[in-house]
Amino acid sequence: MTLAENIKRLRKDHGYTQNDLAKILNVSPNSISAWEVGRNKPLMDKVTIMAKLFGVKTSEIIGDDILAENVTPIVNFTRIPLLGVIACGEPILAEENIDSYVDQPTANLPKGNLFYLRAKGDSMKPTIPNGSLVLIRQQPDVESGEIAAVLFTEDTEATLKRIKKVGETIILLPDNPEYEPMVVDDSHPARILGKAVQVTSIL
Repeated sequence: MTLAENIKRLRKDHGYTQNDLAKILNVSPNSISAWEVGRNKPLMDKVTIMAKLFGVKTSEIIGDDILAENVTPIVNFTRIPLLGVIACGEPILAEENIDSYVDQPTANLPKGNLFYLRAKGDSMKPTIPNGSLVLIRQQPDVESGEIAAVLFTEDTEATLKRIKKVGETIILLPDNPEYEPMVVDDSHPARILGKAVQVTSIL
């Protein structure tokens, strides 16, 4: 059976509606519907959660899709923190800054200290849609033109912007032309938390 067929069968066998499963996985009911008709596929971390929920192996959910696509089952996962509000003065990955964790296949991840931020708003669309999970590699600086997670001193939530360096001045550029650039200076101090290395759109 295919991935789509297995998700639908296991959901019904365990008495869950599409809305029930959507709430458990923190996705929209439309996502569940898309998975069950084969129009889209869930991320591996969602497959892992469903496997635990239904009491089966991940391979039993992926099913014939492994053979059809000649994909080797993924075994090793890395738990990556998803940050929320950032406490002043605390290390960026301090426990109190972490909202939850996201399990991702280790083989697909870049090296370095990694964390996720959830994009809020549409200032970086179309590059980063609202609600996307953005994987950040922790580093104190980035090259001009790269997207970074930046924390202003007076804020408790990081912002995602494209960096432009003009001499000693750092300008934070939105990809959406409807928004104005932001300038980092003595009156608006900020620090770079890391570089955006991967964007996952959540349907």
